[in-house]
Amino acid sequence: MENPIKVLVLAADYSHPDGRIKLHYIHMRNMYYLGHGIDVAVINFRADKAYTLESIPVITLKDYQADETQYDVLICHAPNIRNHYCFLIKYQKRFKNIIFVFHGHEVLRLNAAYPKPFPFMKNATGIWRAAQNAYDGIKLRLWKGYLPKLAKKSRYVFVSGWIKREFFRNTRLKPQSLINNDRIISNAVGAAFENQSYDPKAAKEYDFFTLRSNFDLSTYGVDIINKLALSNPALKFLLVGKGSFFTHVEKAPNLTWIEGTLPHDEIVRTLNKCRCGLMPTRQDTQGLMSCEFATYGIPLITSDIEICHEVFDGMENVALISNQDTSQDLEPLLDKLTSGVPYKKDPRYFAENTVMKEVDLIREIAVR
Repeated sequence: MENPIKVLVLAADYSHPDGRIKLHYIHMRNMYYLGHGIDVAVINFRADKAYTLESIPVITLKDYQADETQYDVLICHAPNIRNHYCFLIKYQKRFKNIIFVFHGHEVLRLNAAYPKPFPFMKNATGIWRAAQNAYDGIKLRLWKGYLPKLAKKSRYVFVSGWIKREFFRNTRLKPQSLINNDRIISNAVGAAFENQSYDPKAAKEYDFFTLRSNFDLSTYGVDIINKLALSNPALKFLLVGKGSFFTHVEKAPNLTWIEGTLPHDEIVRTLNKCRCGLMPTRQDTQGLMSCEFATYGIPLITSDIEICHEVFDGMENVALISNQDTSQDLEPLLDKLTSGVPYKKDPRYFAENTVMKEVDLIREIAVR
């Protein structure tokens, strides 16, 4: 029997057995790799001791330094300067094959790409934004100089066409400098959203459901949701997430806020209690949670911006609205969307059409 391919994954943080959810999209990929016969280990740069999460060994950088395991492929998720770049400078010669997976912030000029923070956020100050500009300039220069040096043994994966375009624009690299070894592979939705479907017959408690882990980020438009709720007093809005926004802005009376996060099984149960998802965004690199809503089959309203057209065009249960028109009457659009349920599931973000491409890529380069 052939030895399995061994993959080492670098992550700035990682989910934990105690229930802490961190960069869980990486763990979802790793579980899929494992299910397809690929051995996976993770370096969690924030971990202070090793642990195991669902058969995936998660180690510290110190553990790796004492480890003599030879890996066939190194995967760098959302590579940053502090962790991934420094690791590569020291250890890249140990790896014959490297995959960089770019998810967003790591290749963006954040102040230019994303909307201004809410005024109450500490990063809204001029000093903070100047510091961010300086850091982004440094990181992009470092990647511009370094990534082409690894091009012969590397592959560069982007989760959307938008982030790929931003990468080449911000680094000022040409695709040929990376030997055209780049490709687009979207994030996969969680298994619960792929394998189960929205139940339109379940009792509905709310008209709209929004889920945001941190709604103090202005990109996620909690202010848009609140204004839409104020403009539609006869409709019921549910928001689940964490943030201090409503200590600064009065909450609409028809908006119910539940502070916290939800595991996938609880998200599914909550979706069935609602008529429609409401997930506005001012910018994103894919919008994975919105993809999960749409794939599950609930009607979804999100924003009429470039990335949302790329990700959702052609999905019958998704409607795009202007972020500026917060006084609009949502009732006609809601009625139109809900009249189409149940919708045929769209498989574009199923694992077989996304992360399976990563499995194929790993197999392809590991045997070179």
